Amino acid sequence: MDCPECDGDPVPFAVPADLREHAPESAATASICPNCLAVEPAPETDAAAGTDFARVHESFPAGDGGVAFALLVGTLPSIALRKGSARALRERAEREGVDVALAFDRLVDATHEAAVVPGFDLERRVRQLDSLLER
Repeated sequence: MDCPECDGDPVPFAVPADLREHAPESAATASICPNCLAVEPAPETDAAAGTDFARVHESFPAGDGGVAFALLVGTLPSIALRKGSARALRERAEREGVDVALAFDRLVDATHEAAVVPGFDLERRVRQLDSLLER
């Protein structure tokens, strides 16, 4: 399956039932593109081989925290409309041991190195996320 945004090779991952409401199209399986960070629904068979979030970036969180973080990245292009999902996903990622601020800092650094070229201004959207979700 190719990324519909940039023709990259997306990283598929299973979405736990309690996070599906935050996934694109409430999908049981989604994917994140290591090139442009697009998060899209994916065929369920794609996640059967396991998830290698390191393909997105070497510092990308792994495991259940990585799933919540990947879905959180997927909220960024429309952060104002998906504030509730963003809050729930950030909290879930943090409960799973992800330092969300550090993970975003490293992902932003990857965009500066042109290792990742998102279809949106990642740095600006992360600032908007922080502003919208100030505790």
